[in-house]
Amino acid sequence: MVFSVSAVVLLGIVLIIVIRNGSIKLGWAVVAALFGFFLAKTSAASPLDTFLNQIGTTLNSLTH
Repeated sequence: MVFSVSAVVLLGIVLIIVIRNGSIKLGWAVVAALFGFFLAKTSAASPLDTFLNQIGTTLNSLTH
C-alpha cells in the first residue's frame, strides 16, 4: 500500500511538472489519467501491481 501511494504521489508530481513545462497539454494528461483508471479495472491490474511491488522490493533491498 505504501508503494502505491508513493507511486501515485511521484507520478502526480511528474505530471504537474510536464504540464507546466508545456511538454504535454492538459487534455492529454486527462486522457492518460482516465486510461490509468480504466486499466485498474481490467484483469491486467493484478499482474501490473505484482510487477511494481517486485520492483519496489528489489529497489528497497538494493539500498539496504
